[in-house]
Order: sequence, then structure tokens, then C-alpha cells
Amino acid sequence: MSAIVNPMDLTGQRVLVTGASSGIGRDTAVLLSELGAEVILVGRNEERLVETLDLMAPGNHHISAFDLRCHDETGSWMKKIASERGEINGLVHCAGISEICAVRYLEIESVENLLSINLTAAVSLAKAFRIKGVRSKQPPAIVFLSSVASLGGTAGQSCYAASKAGLLGLSRALAVEFSREKIRVNSVVPGWVKTEMTEEIMDKLISEQQVAAVDAKHPLGIGNPRDVSHAIAFLLAETGQWITGSSLVVDGGYLAA
Repeated sequence: MSAIVNPMDLTGQRVLVTGASSGIGRDTAVLLSELGAEVILVGRNEERLVETLDLMAPGNHHISAFDLRCHDETGSWMKKIASERGEINGLVHCAGISEICAVRYLEIESVENLLSINLTAAVSLAKAFRIKGVRSKQPPAIVFLSSVASLGGTAGQSCYAASKAGLLGLSRALAVEFSREKIRVNSVVPGWVKTEMTEEIMDKLISEQQVAAVDAKHPLGIGNPRDVSHAIAFLLAETGQWITGSSLVVDGGYLAA
């Protein structure tokens, strides 16, 4: 009898995860380590990355504190990681910020900062990942973390929604452009998930009635980070080997309601 093979086994895979200091990025790093991957943890706060590392399964993991707004330095930074750690099999861009604000009150500086982290950083990371010697010779994969805000309009989230919608267009275009190198590019589109960022929004900016309304829009209830990290791992692993240019919605039924 042949041995059972786990198609989501990531043993021997090296995956870089941005936003690994909290929320979905942190849980993604933990899950990938449990699946056998060697994870490169990226974020601005090294102490928070150490906290993530303490939660992970043992492995040859690595912390790399980096400000993703330094777009001109992204290429050299990723080259350095690849030269020291080895070629990278997967890239997951979970880092992001959110802002709830009516357009008439938006400061352009805040808009540019949000776009710089959520969208421009994704372009810089993908550009660097494509460099020969950075990406693995094995079929590599990129996963962007979008949001249901990109597909359904919500007042006060115009710029956040625009940045996340930009990731959907970016992933589709790059899926075609990068197909020559067999690099798969996909997006995961989560609904509301219980993270530090969403809890802060609910506590400070949304009334109890609005929180109840958000919960009611999710037929399966508000999600947890693991609901989304499972989808990310699925796209990185052998289970996603024939998927590219797709947007995998993981929203508890939010868009269907």
C-alpha cells in the first residue's frame, strides 16, 4: 500500500510572508511552518516578529525587519535574503493598513501612505521576486491579500477599497505576464476577520449597531485568521498548481448575502 501524500505539504519550501507581526500575516506564518515550510518573517517591528516566531513550529525560519515603503530598496533587500537563505518559493503579501474616513476629510498624505503599503509594495515585491536568483527554479507562487471591500462598496472605505481592488487587477495582469517563468499569481479576498486591526476599528470607529450589522452580513459569522491562512496555503501548495490569476473569496458568505 502506497503512503498517503499530503498535497498541502510545504516541506522544503521557502516562503516570505509580509505583515507577519500580527493578524492574518502572523497566522499564515504559523500555519506554513506547521506544513513544513521555512518562513521568512517580514514586518517593521522586530519584537513583534519574534513573538510570531515563538508561536511557530520548529524550523530554519528567519526574521527580516523591513519597511515596505522603501520601494527602491526592495530589490536589493530580497536579493540579499536569497543569497543568504536560498531561493524563495513563495511570496505572501499580507501587510496592509486600513482607514475609515469620508472622502471629504481625507488627507492626501494618508491616502499615499495607505496605497504605498497596500498596493505599491505589492508591485515592488513582485518585481523583486521575479529576479533570477531570487525566485526558486521550482514553480513559484505569489499570493496577495485583498478584501471584500474591493468587490462591495462601503462608505468611508474608498481608498482602502481602491488599494485592495488594485491588488485584484495586479494579480490578474501578473499571472499572464509571469506565466513565462511559471510563476503563479493569485489573490485571497477575505471578509471581516477577527484581528487586532478590525477589533480596533470596531471598538473605536463603529457603534454597537454597526458591529451587529457587519456580523449579520456574514451568514457563517465573522471569520478567524486561520480561515484565511488555510486559503493562502492552498494556493501556495501543490493544491494550487493549476490556479493563477484567480481571486479566492473567503468571506463567510458576505458577498452572497
